[in-house]
Amino acid sequence: MKVLLLKDPKEKDSGPDPYIKELGLYGFEATLIPVLSFEFVSLECLFEKLSHPECYGGLVFTSPRALEAIKICLKENSKNEEWSQSLKHRWNSKPAYVVGKATASLVEEIGLIPQGEKSGNAEKLAEYICSREKPNSSALLFPCGALKREVLPTVLREKGVPLESLTVYQTTQHTDLQESLSRYFSQQGIPASVVFFSPSGVRYSLQHIQKLSGDFINDIKFAAIGPTTAEALEAGIAVSCTAESPTPQALAVGIQKALHSH
Repeated sequence: MKVLLLKDPKEKDSGPDPYIKELGLYGFEATLIPVLSFEFVSLECLFEKLSHPECYGGLVFTSPRALEAIKICLKENSKNEEWSQSLKHRWNSKPAYVVGKATASLVEEIGLIPQGEKSGNAEKLAEYICSREKPNSSALLFPCGALKREVLPTVLREKGVPLESLTVYQTTQHTDLQESLSRYFSQQGIPASVVFFSPSGVRYSLQHIQKLSGDFINDIKFAAIGPTTAEALEAGIAVSCTAESPTPQALAVGIQKALHSH
């Protein structure tokens, strides 16, 4: 059975994407099509803020892209040196809050210790942060995307936990998206399941998939990596499965159940 994953391949070069690998163990033939492109912005400003750990109570990351932005900053030798020799250790005396495992592993790559990775979504991470931070303490630095949801900032604001957001990337549609989808449907036919990984992914690709599927649209089980993406999908189509946590294992189990529920 074929499964179409609307996501970027993972950043690291070590072996197959974990989602393709996990779905393969369940006998699914999975294919990745990247949906989004990212443009990084305000990187000088980001490093300026990272250079002053004393001004902040900690860091918050809800997206792997925010860490990519930091990694781009650290490609410059002088900045990398400053980070390795002093900044990294000073930030490590403060929490680095993360939303899930993918973000946690990238935080570890830059030498920090992640907290809150079992949260899985912004709502739960916000609760976790509020349970550990005192109201009116130093602000948490939150590098984020232009399309960030307001859930986390709103919850923290209501609890009096200061947060300083900085937009470090913008999301646009991947230039090859339409062409890749058309090629997939003409060569592979209608997949048994299509998985969305973000509300932006839904916005940019659902219409094309509806058009390419035609009368067979009801044969496809649509899946979402989490509740926010499921919500975006439900505005246009029935959702057969939402992964219980944003991991390859939970997604594979969910798709397996959805496809064998008849």
